[in-house]
Amino acid sequence: MALFSNPRFRYQLKRILPFGIIWLVLSWFVLLIESMAMGYENQRPETDITVTWNIFLFASLAVFLVGLAMGAVEILWLGKLFKHKPFWQKILYKMGFYLLFMLLINLITFPIAASIELRTSITDEQVWHKFSNYIISSTFLSTMVSLCFSILVSLLYSGISEHLGHNVLLNFFSGKYHRPKEESRIFMFLDMKSSTSFAEELGHKTYFRFLSNYYNELSDAIVQYQGEVYQYVGDEIVVTWKKDEGIQNHNCLQCFYAMKQSLLNKSSYFKKTYGVVPTFRAGVHLGQVTTGEIGALKKEIFFTGDVLNVTARIQKLCKPMGQEIIVSEELAQQLEKEGIRFESLGNMELEGRKKSAGLFAPKV
Repeated sequence: MALFSNPRFRYQLKRILPFGIIWLVLSWFVLLIESMAMGYENQRPETDITVTWNIFLFASLAVFLVGLAMGAVEILWLGKLFKHKPFWQKILYKMGFYLLFMLLINLITFPIAASIELRTSITDEQVWHKFSNYIISSTFLSTMVSLCFSILVSLLYSGISEHLGHNVLLNFFSGKYHRPKEESRIFMFLDMKSSTSFAEELGHKTYFRFLSNYYNELSDAIVQYQGEVYQYVGDEIVVTWKKDEGIQNHNCLQCFYAMKQSLLNKSSYFKKTYGVVPTFRAGVHLGQVTTGEIGALKKEIFFTGDVLNVTARIQKLCKPMGQEIIVSEELAQQLEKEGIRFESLGNMELEGRKKSAGLFAPKV
């Protein structure tokens, strides 16, 4: 149970689980099409497995687990290995790897299914006679074609999920924000210090790699403390939480300090590679937003509300006020209930707003 309470584990599980579902649904679809074509009878008993309920349950479980295995390999290893390759190379190399992997799985599971169908031991001669017929049959070829299709669909899902973001893709599929809805959310605007001088010093190509490394170092902390990346805007990143998730265990503040520590741990790498070490300032605020799908040529999940403008203004006050993080009064009041202590920075006029805002800095 402790494993399931780990946010990082839950995040990875949510990314891997769709692979198992994709494989399961596609296998049922292929089985239905083949059964309809064969008149719901096994017309090639010498090579094909007769589908009984036991066979169906075994095959469904096996396919689901194979999908999960592919998802785990893709998310935890192979996806990272080919991260910087062009899209067509990713598909080509991964297809080759997964085809060999699925061929091995196919050759392992068929004798098991045959032994279940024939109600005999897997070492029985009948099982291996059927297996030898299977690997030289058209059934084997059609199975590999269906596996190729499942692999391709999974890789397309993986690529789209990587570019849109896993949560955004799931929200599109579920239709969660098809109609705009109101939510209470926490937003954190992080802005890199001295980014303009870094860009001038490094040049645009090196600065791009620098930004990529910078964002990669922040990602683990965001996942660990249940945040979602809303936007990357140049050297600025916008992170958001639903109110309860951001307040719980002080996730929105814990995330800030974890990101800071992550960069500190890699400071020698940044200094050696780029000659500079990135740091950032942040403004954090809580308020109501309207959330929904927006866009004609390109759809995205969009937040709109005064809270975003206020958070951006708060972040801009960090530098003149000499603070690395400033929290709004609305959020500070909620976090104080959870035991966090704050130092008042007074009320400040925010650009473009008539009403002043109470600002606070966490006491650490």
